[in-house]
Amino acid sequence: MSKIRIGIAGVTGYAGQELLRLTTAHSYAEVTVAMASGATDRERALPALTGLWGGTISGFSIDALSEDVDAVFLCLPDAISATVGSQLIERGLRVFDLSGAFRLKNSDARKRWYPKTPEVNAKVVYGLTEHNRDQLKDAQLVSCPGCYPTAALLALTPLSNAGLLDGDIIIDAKSGISGAGKTPSERTPFSECHDNVTAYGVFDHRHAVEIEQELTRKVTFVPHLVPLDRGILETIYVHVSPGIAENVISETFNTAYVDSPFVRLRGEILPEIKQVAHTNFCDIGWKFNEERGCLVIVTCLDNLVKGAAGQALQNFNVAYGFDELEALM
Repeated sequence: MSKIRIGIAGVTGYAGQELLRLTTAHSYAEVTVAMASGATDRERALPALTGLWGGTISGFSIDALSEDVDAVFLCLPDAISATVGSQLIERGLRVFDLSGAFRLKNSDARKRWYPKTPEVNAKVVYGLTEHNRDQLKDAQLVSCPGCYPTAALLALTPLSNAGLLDGDIIIDAKSGISGAGKTPSERTPFSECHDNVTAYGVFDHRHAVEIEQELTRKVTFVPHLVPLDRGILETIYVHVSPGIAENVISETFNTAYVDSPFVRLRGEILPEIKQVAHTNFCDIGWKFNEERGCLVIVTCLDNLVKGAAGQALQNFNVAYGFDELEALM
């Protein structure tokens, strides 16, 4: 069987480089084009991948990105992905977009958070693999979820679908610095992050809209920046419907993820970031106070793998009918 030819744009960013590293181990795919985000970027190698991948990184060109490839991964800023993604679709390519450009279904919300995103004449699938496997198989455009929403939705979707949630949902989320991307900002220099934890985007974060879209219910989402290279930990506070016992919660999670190799259910052993770093696993643990009906869920993942590059490759595997574990274990 001939290999699927892959193009990656934005390969010099954190998620792009992680994706290229993962694909070097893929048995059925080959990276034939790898590009930086800008057209003026000089050709270069990636020292971190010496011995794994022998190609060079070129400046961005949509024409070159469209040649000799079957599928394209976009690891680009939202506004660039919005334009590039729609053009690649028009050229008949299959696109896996790691940006937020195509995640929101509501046109008003999309205009607010991703104003450069056009309407596209293609089926857009929200690439939360564990809950949208069937839709991935014929999708031309897969919009991969954000790292914060992935952690939250894997924890909350089974409970929501089962009708167990009652009342407010509070998501206290903490992310390592790489979640902010490579482009410097006021809060990402070492002197700002070291020995510091900051909350940001309270009541005004686009990932809250993404989570609410998929759950079809409101949440209170508060993200924090913590002094780690990578990783996300979310502590989620919910109440369940009266009369729900702990075994119902456990059974709901186990039923939802019995065939999901990258979701590890920890039960009352609460997960930690070090246990998922550099992997495509999302670990979910919980504590339940049956008397109060209060459930605390702790979920962890690596924002660059399960929260970005790994999940994109997982979607690719399912979309093309490969083993879901390919190049991810």
